[in-house]
Amino acid sequence: MQHYTNTSLRSFQGTRPSVGERVLIDPSAVVLGDVELADDVSVWPQVAIRGDMHRIRIGPRTSVQDGCVLHITHAGPFNPDGWPLIIGADVTIGHNATLHGCTVGDRVLIGMGATVMDGAVIENDVVIAAGALVTPGKRLRSGYLYAGSPAREKRPLSEGEMSYFNYSANNYVRLKDQHIAELENG
Repeated sequence: MQHYTNTSLRSFQGTRPSVGERVLIDPSAVVLGDVELADDVSVWPQVAIRGDMHRIRIGPRTSVQDGCVLHITHAGPFNPDGWPLIIGADVTIGHNATLHGCTVGDRVLIGMGATVMDGAVIENDVVIAAGALVTPGKRLRSGYLYAGSPAREKRPLSEGEMSYFNYSANNYVRLKDQHIAELENG
């Protein structure tokens, strides 16, 4: 079952967001335009996901936490193809993070207040620390923690940190399901 209000989803130029199964979109969030949310995605309060000039794809079990801004880079004279925003599976995007026209792999943790800019590529199994700035076009390789402004590789991830990706994703799926159950029970 899906839980969101009609005002949370907005068409833009005839394109309406596509929503998978068991998705939760908070009534205060806005999901607009060419956006696809896969199964078990959670979009928490005050999130803006704006696919108005390019596409946004968010993979299964990804959590977009309170206050995040997700947008694209339009095609134009300075960037002929633009950049969509592509986010993989089992990604946890912390409160107030901004992702703009970038690609994020699977099992990534993006810390609170982090910013990932145009054309950046985040490989699978990466932690981006709170407040980090991933500059345009930067590639973050798999298996490392990145921190700072600009973000720099700090150290390899431990086995415990690597196992945290699935724990975090599953924890937010459980929390989303609790919220859905509460909404269903009035």
